[in-house]
Amino acid sequence: MNETIRTLIDSYRDDFIATLTRWIQVPSVKDTPAPGAPFGSEVRRMLDMAIADAQAMGFATRNIDGYACDITLGDAPEAVAVLGHLDVVPAGDGWQVPPFSATMVGDKMYGRGTSDDKGPSLAALFAMRAIKEAGIPLKKSIRMILGCDEESGWEDMEYYAAHANMPEVGFSPDSSFPIINTEKAMLHAFVTAPVASTGLQVKQLWTGERVNVIPGESKALLAGDAALAEKIAVYAAKTGMPYTTEVTPDGVWVTAEGIPGHSAYPEGRRNAIGMMLLLLKELGVEGALLTLANAYGMEYDGKSLGCACEDEVSGPLTCNMGILHLENGEITASLDMRVPITADLDKLEQNARAALPGFTFAHVEQKEPHHVPAESELVSQLLAAYHEETGLPAYAMATGGGTYAKVLKQGVAFGAAFPDDEDLAHQAGEYATIEGLLTSAKIYANSLIRLCAE
Repeated sequence: MNETIRTLIDSYRDDFIATLTRWIQVPSVKDTPAPGAPFGSEVRRMLDMAIADAQAMGFATRNIDGYACDITLGDAPEAVAVLGHLDVVPAGDGWQVPPFSATMVGDKMYGRGTSDDKGPSLAALFAMRAIKEAGIPLKKSIRMILGCDEESGWEDMEYYAAHANMPEVGFSPDSSFPIINTEKAMLHAFVTAPVASTGLQVKQLWTGERVNVIPGESKALLAGDAALAEKIAVYAAKTGMPYTTEVTPDGVWVTAEGIPGHSAYPEGRRNAIGMMLLLLKELGVEGALLTLANAYGMEYDGKSLGCACEDEVSGPLTCNMGILHLENGEITASLDMRVPITADLDKLEQNARAALPGFTFAHVEQKEPHHVPAESELVSQLLAAYHEETGLPAYAMATGGGTYAKVLKQGVAFGAAFPDDEDLAHQAGEYATIEGLLTSAKIYANSLIRLCAE
């Protein structure tokens, strides 16, 4: 790659930090729709900020009715897409610094969205800026599309595809390097059932906000007194898992402390909902909660749901319960399965239904897998750019995560996490290093020059 590009990106460091700081300080979590703001006022504020920053760099921009924006370099009719997102998951608990403060500690910036996905998206935007300012002639346009609903229902991409011309080829800076060319299928379900009137009585239970987050804490109010609290302490000692209790006039509050994370990557995490279900089973809960404890518990491979499977290309199925709510005498739970590309989604759904007798499957969504051959020009050029900028081994991988790459005929997930980076997406303490993001910007610039330059 032209050394001028690397020098330009290095010179942007202070501007990059200042811009990312402003972006992180916007709590762009999906909220109540408003006119012109289909995902809430803060998401719209973030969208307006991104558009203004791109315009200040001299790019042509479009606001697609508050659902997304695009930022274009070049006027060739054929475009290569860069797909990022501006929305973030809720901050959650456990932060050592305010989650939307963009706190700098050395080279690290802490804040929700630093790694998922504002930091990587901004790195790609600064890569486009360097290509523009270096005057690199292009045979294909570069079109960055920034969506506003990636962490929820992807209504943004559906709307964009219906109201704009979606490119066929590109990448999403929303995962890991070297490259993700295979994304598992997905099976999402919300299941409901009435709470049993016999057995241990659960008075209150409300855990989780998003299906794609492994919850780090679950609290419940149980009918009982100090004797029940003692049983919980005995179970905690027996299992070695962290439960705490508080005896009140209304009953016993119990808290299960898990290890949060992204639902696609459950290894090394501990689902607090699963902890709570197993405790409730130990204490004599009956009905729907006992069924969930037996069919899910703390498994993340779907075995007791009859859904465990794997293949050589994409690895094993993973399953997460991100939501467990008790309201008006009814339990609602979510299932988030990331499914090997060769598996039969309909069969898995049938198995899950059979494993949860008494439950109504109120909402089920299936998403097909996505695969781009490793020998394709797109994958080979991006891997070459990654190796040239880092000197690291370049190879293709599969993931249980889902990215906007799926909306393209040929799309892959490409960075910005490096192989040895700590994974804190969707967790407390999320951060990104400025050096890592600027290196990502160089990789993206190299890649886009390979794909688009004359």
